Amino acid sequence: MAYREKVTIVRADEIATDIYEMCFSTKNIAKEAKPGQFVSVYSNDGSRLLPRPISICGIEGDTLRIVYRVVGKGTQEFATMHAGQTLEVQGPLGNGYDISKVSKERKAILFGGGIGIPPMLELAKQLDCEKSIVLGYRDELFLNDEFEAYGKVYLATEDGSAGTKGNVLDAVKACGIEGDILFACGPTPMLRAIKQYAKENGLECYLSLEEKMACGIGACLACVCKSTQVDDHSKVHNKRVCKEGPVFNAEEVEL
Repeated sequence: MAYREKVTIVRADEIATDIYEMCFSTKNIAKEAKPGQFVSVYSNDGSRLLPRPISICGIEGDTLRIVYRVVGKGTQEFATMHAGQTLEVQGPLGNGYDISKVSKERKAILFGGGIGIPPMLELAKQLDCEKSIVLGYRDELFLNDEFEAYGKVYLATEDGSAGTKGNVLDAVKACGIEGDILFACGPTPMLRAIKQYAKENGLECYLSLEEKMACGIGACLACVCKSTQVDDHSKVHNKRVCKEGPVFNAEEVEL
């Protein structure tokens, strides 16, 4: 169930260049939230009608943590806010990662790329099995230290400044990382490559897709992706990332 609440910011900081975190207290949203879900954050500027969908990075009691990149006027506004100020937030939204079916005997590999890294932190925290965590960056690192409490962390950077030079799959090959179930969030080219890697190796794989959204509740069809099966809602080969996703079994979607 999703709630729309006026929340109070308890912490707001820049953690890397143009990357910000915000923590806010909620009445019900945090209690219902699961790894992989997101919230819609509304601007206090009445001229900006559409909310900004931002993935959930952390859940602690009644407090939610989000980490986002400044990419436009809405997120620029959020970046100027500080503790004590209030915002309208709707959530939790979407389908997250179903960790109830993952037994302790599994060996999971978690992939996060760019701004797809934050939602993997709560998954790493809640997933109760052996975990290898592979994080991909262009250059500047963020959040990587926090993952170390939950599994072995491997880094990949485009410029080679930390970890393996290249992408997350380059790190898998270079470091001999093995697992039997994959979870990933990041840019589409990364997800496409991980889907292919899972197929070639016969691995179960779950992907969190990044698409531009409008309503955030499945009504407007602005965020549809191509699916392998006919969607019950649209009757075509589409799935709504905000409603059926953002997390899908890799076999359900075409990238």
